[in-house]
Amino acid sequence: MTLKGCGTALATPFSNGKVDFEAYKRLVTRQVEAGIHFLVPLGSTAETPCLENDEKVELLRITRELCPDRPLVAGVGTNSPAATIRNIRLLESCGPDAWLVVVPYYNKPTQQGLYEYFKTIAEATDKPIVAYNVPGRTGTNMTAETTLRLASIPGIIAVKEASGKLDQIEAVAKGRPDGFKVLSGNDDQTFPIMRFGGDGVISVASNVAPELMVALVEAAAAGDFAKAEEIDKKLAPLYDACFVESNPIPAKAALSIMGFCSAEMRLPLTTAVPSTFDAMRKVLEDLGI
Repeated sequence: MTLKGCGTALATPFSNGKVDFEAYKRLVTRQVEAGIHFLVPLGSTAETPCLENDEKVELLRITRELCPDRPLVAGVGTNSPAATIRNIRLLESCGPDAWLVVVPYYNKPTQQGLYEYFKTIAEATDKPIVAYNVPGRTGTNMTAETTLRLASIPGIIAVKEASGKLDQIEAVAKGRPDGFKVLSGNDDQTFPIMRFGGDGVISVASNVAPELMVALVEAAAAGDFAKAEEIDKKLAPLYDACFVESNPIPAKAALSIMGFCSAEMRLPLTTAVPSTFDAMRKVLEDLGI
């Protein structure tokens, strides 16, 4: 399996405290019809730490049913190898193609600890792994050197890089072995990362504007950087609006404005404040969505 292009980190809709599976079907169908290259259910955008096991299973089952022909990368990472492997066992029969495994949070492991953690997970599954570096959420940055060590482990096929450190990400892109993919984890860095050889993005903004994000990465992949930059500049206000509050609060506000689902969150996240709705309304109007 090759991962490239735009993959959407899918949000999970709620209604009166329960997962709104009908709304979720609408979201997945919209992504597929927009030409999304792959889907990423059960990540942090999905509020996965607050989902029950039966909800995770049903969400992944629905995603596979409605998206039979494109890769699915299911989020399973925790800060415990045993718990991560339990998530893999829970979900492996639901049809995912790969696992998204975040750098362990709160524990603050050393670089050697990170290497051993991901190696342990890779040895516990026959499906490929995408390592996810997001120090703003985990408290630990996985260095380029560690990422490149992991790239030599069979089964670890890509990194989702949300460190914000372009020099670090470029070092991975330049030093990686053949076949190892570098995916942006920050929408606003998709264009520069693809310009120096990255392979795409796992996107929050594509929940809101999938067609435009697909057009951006396809232009960049084709080497049409002038077109890609033009789309990137058009999308910049959306990138900003998606993070005026903690993700996915603003994205869900936008989805509710468009009528796809409610803006409801699960605690400890709360529904967007009025100024966030106002910002998203302006962005959507300016984008013509």
